[in-house]
Amino acid sequence: MRTKTLLLTAALSAVGLSTSMAQVYSVNAVGFVNVTIPAKSYLIVANPLDAGAGNNTVGKLFKGVPEGFIVYKYVPGTGYSINAFELGEFAQPNQTLEPGEGAFVLNPSATAPLTVTFVGEVKQGALTQDIPKGLSIQASKVPQAGVLDKDLGFPVVEGDIVYRFGRTNTGGNPAGYSVHGYELGEWGVVPNIEVAEGFFVNKAAAVAWNRTFNVNQ
Repeated sequence: MRTKTLLLTAALSAVGLSTSMAQVYSVNAVGFVNVTIPAKSYLIVANPLDAGAGNNTVGKLFKGVPEGFIVYKYVPGTGYSINAFELGEFAQPNQTLEPGEGAFVLNPSATAPLTVTFVGEVKQGALTQDIPKGLSIQASKVPQAGVLDKDLGFPVVEGDIVYRFGRTNTGGNPAGYSVHGYELGEWGVVPNIEVAEGFFVNKAAAVAWNRTFNVNQ
């Protein structure tokens, strides 16, 4: 195995991406990802790195957040589980956010943006995650940006609808959702997903998101 610095692009060789919303720095398959949440704003974030057994929890992933920070994890068919940071601790510190899972987060500060840092290993090899029928929040298991199906291997089918919140393909941060429908074999608006971005998808049937990802050769 030889060590190399990677740059995650559509061509996909490695880790080291800089965007307006997230920066990734890594050598080999270990690194960190910074995600900035604007002041007094919601964002759907995802955990793009594996922090290790027992460490992919809200209490360990979101250290140093301010009072009033909230994680909203969407449970298909049930709704949101609300996990607030109050009096120095989360209501559910052991709630998981594994690679490939996303959740809404709220930065309660009225003036200051908040940077959340994810630290861990890049998952490699044959990767799979189950996408249920109906509405769910999904995300890439690895810190890669690109077109959802062509670059990230998402199993898109006719009628799929993807909802991105507070992001645009040019890196802006408007309020509300952008809607990306897949009809007649193509996207109306192509969903270019950013590193550590979670998104809603509405599926007519359950499916597995399977792909192979390798950083080192």
